[in-house]
Amino acid sequence: MADPRGFLNTRERQDRPSRPVPVRILDFKDVYVRQDEAVIRTQAGRCMDCGVPFCHQGCPLGNLIPEWNDLVRRGRWEEAAARLHATNNFPEVTGRICPAPCESSCVLGINQPAVTIKQTEVAIADAAFDHDWLDPVVPQRLNGHTVAVVGSGPTGLAAAQQLTRAGFTVAVYERDGRIGGLLRYGIPDFKMEKDILDRRIEQMEAEGTRFRTNVAIGTDITWAELRSRYDAVIMATGAPVPRDLPVQGRQLDGVHFAMDYLVQSNRAVNGELDEAEAAAQIRADGKHVVVLGGGDTGADCIGTAHRHGATSVTTLAIGKELPAERPDDQPWPTVPRVYEVTSADAEGGTREYLASTVEFLGEVGADGVERVRAVRVAETEYLPDGRRVPKPGTEREIPADLVLLALGFTGVEDAGLTSGEGHAGVVLERGLVKRDHRYETDTPGVFVAGDAGRGASLVVWAIAEGRACAKAVDESLETWTRLPSPVEPTDRAMSV
Repeated sequence: MADPRGFLNTRERQDRPSRPVPVRILDFKDVYVRQDEAVIRTQAGRCMDCGVPFCHQGCPLGNLIPEWNDLVRRGRWEEAAARLHATNNFPEVTGRICPAPCESSCVLGINQPAVTIKQTEVAIADAAFDHDWLDPVVPQRLNGHTVAVVGSGPTGLAAAQQLTRAGFTVAVYERDGRIGGLLRYGIPDFKMEKDILDRRIEQMEAEGTRFRTNVAIGTDITWAELRSRYDAVIMATGAPVPRDLPVQGRQLDGVHFAMDYLVQSNRAVNGELDEAEAAAQIRADGKHVVVLGGGDTGADCIGTAHRHGATSVTTLAIGKELPAERPDDQPWPTVPRVYEVTSADAEGGTREYLASTVEFLGEVGADGVERVRAVRVAETEYLPDGRRVPKPGTEREIPADLVLLALGFTGVEDAGLTSGEGHAGVVLERGLVKRDHRYETDTPGVFVAGDAGRGASLVVWAIAEGRACAKAVDESLETWTRLPSPVEPTDRAMSV
């Protein structure tokens, strides 16, 4: 069955990308096209309204998937939009960038392709905006309580919207110049154009949420000052500290963290770079690009490098190639670890597995700067204790003018959290902010949600935790608005 998003389904794919970057001009517009309504309704009609819908189990938000599938099947789109928004603040986001664990749990997946839930979700969300079905939800009255939300990613925005609608006066603080966090600066436009984010922020402003940009908590305002101004503070700062690779040559010019590359590119696409910043931008034009790491961040780097006009793009994965089919040890309805074809993969590039990076090799240019020229790799060897090490005697070089480290994230930035004047007074454990079953930190009135508390995870988990933390704040201030919470404290993992 063909992938309705325009690319091959993993069940049909027999080979792996091993092609040069195509010689064509790629822009940053959305690579996906809207499907015909007939296709969407046909897919929605495949949903069986199971007696036990395991898609609910797969979705951290607890989306009422069979219900809005049935409404779409019958052409009742406005009702479907209302049902979808009852559990998900930003379906236009999750429908585009969530890996859809709900589809892995679809009962049809036992013996045939699952319902394309994600495609139906984004179709409903787009229809809601196209037809102006999403009026601002303005509270009937204010309850007199104030809440500060630090961070404007999906966790912070979800928490802010829930609390604003419940009658709280909410201010969202963002250290960047525009609202959105990694939704704006980490996700390339070819996966999600930013007008999608802007129209949701407009709705939130109309509802009463206040946004404060270019304010860094811990620097411009101390955490103690923030706490004194508000009845509660929610930390939704994410876990942006990248995992490094401390091998010889790491200091060479041209070796960068993936997010440094992506953030600069997104700001350039949005027209936010001044002349000096544009001159210093990390670009892949005419370069041999090597991406270390095969996750979503790595795929974003691949697609961005294609659009910059890279000569070649090679992705190195230290582990084994994932299977195209669900492995026997990962049965339905678990989320299997399988190879998924992204739009960036479909555009070209080479992907290599069992490649352990040994060293970055450099050479001194005419300007006296030592830049990376190659990556020395070796075949990955698995030891009896499970460790992965380079196999001696298998070393080789891969040309590289630009190396991007997309190896995941290790935790939060400690900017006035645990030390310094007016610090937050929280405790860090394994790089994350310690919290209790109510999402509250060791400092009364200070809560933490999303990646900052559970570790880097999916956008759907970020929204779910934002909603759950909003409920916890509501209960702590004894307003008892009965806010819905998709993630009960006993169900959530403290880290991943």
